[in-house]
Amino acid sequence: MTLEIQIQSLIVSFVFGMFVAMIYNIIYFLLYNKKTFIRILCNLSYSILLSISYFYLLFLINNASLHIYFILILVIGFIIGNKKTKIIRIIKLKKKRN
Repeated sequence: MTLEIQIQSLIVSFVFGMFVAMIYNIIYFLLYNKKTFIRILCNLSYSILLSISYFYLLFLINNASLHIYFILILVIGFIIGNKKTKIIRIIKLKKKRN
């Protein structure tokens, strides 16, 4: 794999990690619902859809070659994205209380 493809994969992994965090904060109340069936269904569909999306993006870039540093950058992107988009969850919580 060339250096250019690796850099593209790292950038996509970072941005996708931020995207996953944003989606997580948007559907937070579905993922942590009081009803067990809805919680299991939402968590399962969330995980499967985002995993398939990530591997499809990697397939387009580098034939789905996965390295440990892609996963690390994905996690770092999630952590940073979660800190930046947690405000979505707070706004929804305030609206729900009013």
